[in-house]
Amino acid sequence: MKKILAALVVAAGLTGCASVAPSSSYTTMDKAAQSATTADAALAALKAGNARFVSGNMIKRDLMKQVKATGYGQYPIASIVSCIDSRAGPEIVFDQGIGDVFSARVAGNFVNEDILGSLEFGSKAAGSKLIVVLGHTSCGAIKGACDDVVLGNLTGMLAKIKPAVSSVSSTGDRSSKNDAFVQMVAEANVKRTVNDIFVRSPVLKAMADKGEIKIVGAMLDVKTGVVSWY
Repeated sequence: MKKILAALVVAAGLTGCASVAPSSSYTTMDKAAQSATTADAALAALKAGNARFVSGNMIKRDLMKQVKATGYGQYPIASIVSCIDSRAGPEIVFDQGIGDVFSARVAGNFVNEDILGSLEFGSKAAGSKLIVVLGHTSCGAIKGACDDVVLGNLTGMLAKIKPAVSSVSSTGDRSSKNDAFVQMVAEANVKRTVNDIFVRSPVLKAMADKGEIKIVGAMLDVKTGVVSWY
């Protein structure tokens, strides 16, 4: 029980200490700790992790120790759908370690059957308590969708983002030159993706309806590192 409480306290950033948590105080998630974690606690852990990231007080982890601890099993508390953007790595911006989160990444952070199946595995089979759709500012994929870019397989991928473009009402410039419009589309895309998960995955919707998991949207500001939540 002490081990479970220690893992949750550190993960949620509730130690009350302003300095960086030492490696010895961090416990890699195990099955018992994951089972004891609620969706709200998982969300709090990610929020606290982002606060540590922004402040520069990230946990000093022994990554090889975590490799050994997770070598025969993983018990993540969250699954994160994010963009492939090099500035938006979820494990980094949420200050999470090895074995803490599942990460599904695709340009434009949308979902298809493959990602939905991955999320169903993460929550139903592997016990993840939270699903986060993480968009970010200045997203190249969003800009490409706004500009109707045509380029090989990218064309088909951007078509999956265009419904978000169409959903945004704007009488001004609707191209990537309009930063405000691009950001409105990015936000609409996150919200549409969250809704798509509910609509297209009866498995995850049922779990959310029962309170077993939460599905939320978020936006990373790549200029500040701050994550806002929807």
